[in-house]
Amino acid sequence: MIADIEPVNRESTAAIIARQLREAIMNGALQPGTQLGEADLAAQFQVSRGPLREAMQRLVSEGLLRSERHRGLFVIDLEPGDVQDIYAARTAVERAAATLVVRSTDRDEVAATLDDAVKAMAEADEEGNATALSEADLRFHEALIEASGSPRLRRMARTLMIETRMCLSALQRTYTGGYGADERIAEHRAIIDAVRTGDEPRLLRLIEEHMADAVHRLAPGTGLHADGDERIGDSA
Repeated sequence: MIADIEPVNRESTAAIIARQLREAIMNGALQPGTQLGEADLAAQFQVSRGPLREAMQRLVSEGLLRSERHRGLFVIDLEPGDVQDIYAARTAVERAAATLVVRSTDRDEVAATLDDAVKAMAEADEEGNATALSEADLRFHEALIEASGSPRLRRMARTLMIETRMCLSALQRTYTGGYGADERIAEHRAIIDAVRTGDEPRLLRLIEEHMADAVHRLAPGTGLHADGDERIGDSA
């Protein structure tokens, strides 16, 4: 026996499983509406059902899985109104984060971090990699929230960002269509400029406009104006 090796406890195993399931939901490997079978997943992860159930319950509490009585657990479906709701919540979180950032004393440092994300967006555009461009875009917003220093805002944003990635995974063409990368990058650079200069009213306005524009871009391909049960994936 190796003395320095400690057994992996049930808690850490559940955390690892939960992280991998989040990533699968986020990148579309687990599509909206997919039922999660305990036996198959336990075999795939090579774990007992105990830590698997704990991991899945974490995702239920985060809102990424839904439980149906006598049926089991399913990846959430995103209804048309969910896009608007996701971005409304993101607007509230990012406005709060931006307010903390712009009132801090390290705005230049935050701006430099955001600059890195925009550079990654530009590089992805040059390579013609729309997926990498969207990922760099989201990293920009995650960096802004991280810079707020608020653990609660970070926690609130985590599920919202996963849900955003779910939207973009299903609607990549809609998201990029008719919306040039140059314009997209310019919007982010304007946000950076407002951070660097400490212009709080302009910063908050830019964030609101950016989120509203995202909903507008997503709406035509998602059936946001449709009635009833249409799901986001239906018209992608």
